[in-house]
Amino acid sequence: MPSKKLRAAPAETAIPCHEPATGRSLGEIPVASEAEVREAVARARRAQAELGETSLAGRAKLLSRLLDRVVREADAIVELVVQDTGKTREHALMGEVWPVCEKLRWTIKHGPRHLAPERVSSGMLPHKRARIEYAPLGVQGAIVPWNYPFQNLMNPIVSGLMAGNAVVVKPSEWVAYSSARFAAMVREVVAEAGFDADLVQIVQGYGDTGRALIASGIDGLLFIGSGENGKRVLATAAEHLVPVVLELGGKDPLIVFEDAHVDAALHAALNGAFINAGQNCVAAERILVHESILSSFEAKAGALARSLRQGPPGEPGSVDVGAMITPLQLERVEMLVDAAVAQGARVVAGGRRRPGSGTFFEPTVLSNLRPDMDIMTTEELFGPVMLLCPFRNEAEAIEIANRSPFGLSASVFTQNRERAARVVKALRSGMAAVNDFGGMTYMAQDLPFGGVKASGFGRMNGRDGLRACTQPRAILDDRLPFTFANELFPVSPATYRGTRAAIALVYGGAKEKLRAVGALLRGGR
Repeated sequence: MPSKKLRAAPAETAIPCHEPATGRSLGEIPVASEAEVREAVARARRAQAELGETSLAGRAKLLSRLLDRVVREADAIVELVVQDTGKTREHALMGEVWPVCEKLRWTIKHGPRHLAPERVSSGMLPHKRARIEYAPLGVQGAIVPWNYPFQNLMNPIVSGLMAGNAVVVKPSEWVAYSSARFAAMVREVVAEAGFDADLVQIVQGYGDTGRALIASGIDGLLFIGSGENGKRVLATAAEHLVPVVLELGGKDPLIVFEDAHVDAALHAALNGAFINAGQNCVAAERILVHESILSSFEAKAGALARSLRQGPPGEPGSVDVGAMITPLQLERVEMLVDAAVAQGARVVAGGRRRPGSGTFFEPTVLSNLRPDMDIMTTEELFGPVMLLCPFRNEAEAIEIANRSPFGLSASVFTQNRERAARVVKALRSGMAAVNDFGGMTYMAQDLPFGGVKASGFGRMNGRDGLRACTQPRAILDDRLPFTFANELFPVSPATYRGTRAAIALVYGGAKEKLRAVGALLRGGR
């Protein structure tokens, strides 16, 4: 995720909201005080008691109501996203509404099965039964960024409610306007389903609001954002022993081998670089192309990038690439591109901010990239920029891909299945896709979403992401209708010898087992 410098606000009492594409004011949103954050969490805890006792089927029914509402109001949701972010209507619909619908569908269908009590072996205790119960955490907090205001808000809410939690979200101040309206919609659905609306709340503000949320007594936290802010969040959470899932973005490689289906790889690269103006944690930030096809790949990518239409989102189909959501991110992308050009990168298309009003950076293709450039390794770009870097062979492609400190997702394009399997196994990433853009793993909701190295830890989505919203409890109870005393005290002279022989009998080799049988027949002697 991008670095996140917090805006100043008048005495930090209100958040000024604007349309990135036009600069038009959307009004102000009040900032929640520390006391108001604590009160929100207290209300959430009271509301959670009923949901925690509700059956898994009852929770799924609540989510079904929410899915119905999202489908009915998809156009209104898209309009809010477009206003608050400047992204195109198509990207708002495909990148926000569709993934949320799929997450809801998957959770409704599979959530009850993954959260049901799970029978497991009782091991060396055959007279007992063992099971795992997935109890709610209680109040689940989330601090989420600005690049996908609807999806980022709904992600913890959907999983949290299915797990039986109340959810309190601190959205980015850059999308406070739409976040307030999305939260109001969810609260209406919760109330219509017969639950306390305080099951879902948002607390609006800047960095202090996020810190207040962590310190407010929440039982778990999802943080999506930059690595530097992730470290601060983790440090604050450690003070309060709050378990954290960190999703910190990446610098994903997309590797194109000489035998790849070029059009498939090219359009995957375009998707990875230009969807949502490149403001994606799973953006394809480094396009590694075999040197034998780099020239033709570059020419096609450049021609397509130059043909893309950019400007304030109008009617559907009118704009290909929207605005950058924050002016700070626009400045940062401009700085990184200029620095890369100064280091020897060549501009194939774009390369500058778009003249006129609005926070637009042209769809850009840079070639002649070297693996050691800052823009290729340590700096997360988070903008509509495609970086083309050549490689000579499989080993070099893997080395370049793994050079980054990030490890979120990766894409591999080749028609050789054995090669694809080798490369995927060698890449250090939390996710990987073969012959598709790595971001598509999000749409396979059975898959866990998350990274390694500087991309964070813990998982969203899938069984693992859903269970991350719970407290697993180990339960051991009686298999038989009678009990007996397991007498360990007082010990006798044979206690140690008998126990030692039992260990050898169960775990030792053949000779150890024979000796153990003899010892046990002798009463442990």
